[in-house]
Amino acid sequence: MTPVELSRTVLHAVRRAVDAGELSVAVPERAVVTPPGPGGCGDYATNIALQLARPAGQTPQRVAQVLRRRLVGVGGIADVVLTGPGFINISLDEGGGGAVGVGLVAEVLRAGGRYGYVERAGGAVVRLHCAREVRAVVVGEVVGRLLRAQGVTVRTSAEGVEPRWTDVLGVRVDGGGSAPAEVSVNVRPVPVADPDSLLALGRDAGRWALLRPAGHDRVRGGAEGLVQREVNPLFRVRYVHARTRALARNAADLGFAAEPGAFGEAGAGAGAERVLLAAPAALAALGDHPRVLAAAAEHRAPDRLARHLVAVADAALPLLPGVLPRGGEKPSAAHRARLALAEAVGAVLAGGLSLLGIDAPDHI
Repeated sequence: MTPVELSRTVLHAVRRAVDAGELSVAVPERAVVTPPGPGGCGDYATNIALQLARPAGQTPQRVAQVLRRRLVGVGGIADVVLTGPGFINISLDEGGGGAVGVGLVAEVLRAGGRYGYVERAGGAVVRLHCAREVRAVVVGEVVGRLLRAQGVTVRTSAEGVEPRWTDVLGVRVDGGGSAPAEVSVNVRPVPVADPDSLLALGRDAGRWALLRPAGHDRVRGGAEGLVQREVNPLFRVRYVHARTRALARNAADLGFAAEPGAFGEAGAGAGAERVLLAAPAALAALGDHPRVLAAAAEHRAPDRLARHLVAVADAALPLLPGVLPRGGEKPSAAHRARLALAEAVGAVLAGGLSLLGIDAPDHI
């Protein structure tokens, strides 16, 4: 893991702690990691806990403890030790993450698009009621899907649903009319200022525009949602998913299939180096998926899932060119393991998009 990758991993730990309510701070743009100073240990150290302590209203030691719990067990990290007033010292896995995450990848492949789902029997019925407004109805429908994925029995209703919302966005609720007396949650995000321009985006881009902003933020419609380039987050998510499906097809043509295992060793070629550098961040994002699904359901916040899918795609994109054999290479156990990681990424992206009601195409 390079210092840049480690910095991203530390920031990811901060973001997870913020999402979980353990820290109340703005996530900084970067986390500085340097060789440990006097009294430190391990390969790298960061003072981010001291940086965040004042805005978080906590001691540096407390912030460091929160972040340590989020870093321990991440692929590519062997140990995390706290020293001094709150320095976080990180020892890297000498294998570079090659053998880390085998169980995680296998678990994702077994569950497929249902990775992160919870099976739960019984419990009270949660009743979601939406205003007669396009964003409220779409958000309410998706919150219902998220809750069902967590094993909750849900009934959705709306004060009204216009036929064009169903025709264009595919939105459906269980019932209509005024709010039932026993309603559990009223879904009322900030309304859309110009529903017509948003509906003009079509189903997938329209849903993404409605769901990615937090409920208290305004929706930004516009043609940028249709741009087929990396500046469009939805395009990146769908592009990475389509790449993982293409890799599976190409691997089948070469006569091999996915099998979780070690990704290779440092110095084993450009493909191995590329995957070993990118795998820790991708594995951390995959491992975080069940927590994100649970938090999105608990807080009635589909935007958390949308942002997480972007993080998964961005973490996985650098490793994809190193999956298949190159030149005269023959398919090996390392190639099968890299393909398994790519297919796990594809499964998480497809499952997440499905919960949002958005298509995950195999070709793009």
